Amino acid sequence: MIPPIIYHQGLQDYRTTWQAMLALTKSRTMESQDELWIVEHPPVYTFGLNVKPEHLLKETDIEIVKSDRGGQITYHAPGQLIIYTLLDLKRLKLDIRKLVTLLEQAMIDALGEYGLKAFAKKEAPGVYIDEKKIGSIGLRVKNNRCYHGLSLNNSIDLTPFNHINPCGYQDLKMTKLEDFNIHIHNHELAIPLLHSLLSAIKS
Repeated sequence: MIPPIIYHQGLQDYRTTWQAMLALTKSRTMESQDELWIVEHPPVYTFGLNVKPEHLLKETDIEIVKSDRGGQITYHAPGQLIIYTLLDLKRLKLDIRKLVTLLEQAMIDALGEYGLKAFAKKEAPGVYIDEKKIGSIGLRVKNNRCYHGLSLNNSIDLTPFNHINPCGYQDLKMTKLEDFNIHIHNHELAIPLLHSLLSAIKS
């Protein structure tokens, strides 16, 4: 099986990236190669399809974008590693639940490379350390092809998370690698994460 193309896109506007993912997903054919996009976004709150407006606890000057991914409200900003997964699930013999598990495990594996013990929760998708959330997942599937993906907090300023109920959970605390005295660039963090994800997809 041909592995996905990996694109390092750097800092990109959220809305522009979302529309590019949607356009690619709509134009794909059976022969289209899968893609993984590594990005960061300027500060933005994004609403998923299941969002409840009351989970935005405080009005700020941070941009709000209502997207078509699953889930509730979250926050993106520089210092957060984002990997968008533009995959043909049928070709990979994956359903959405299996993909979520693979993404969670890839983040757990990557964090383990830095001595951090992380875990997933069935009742609340994502990755946690000491009951604080460090990695999130939001996906959308059209015609067995998915887009959107995962975000992993590296050196991001977590303060804006205080103004929302992250992923719709009241009093959910967030954390990041820097909280554990780990200081690395996103492109370094992406290496073990991609290695785990690509290995799982191939198997």
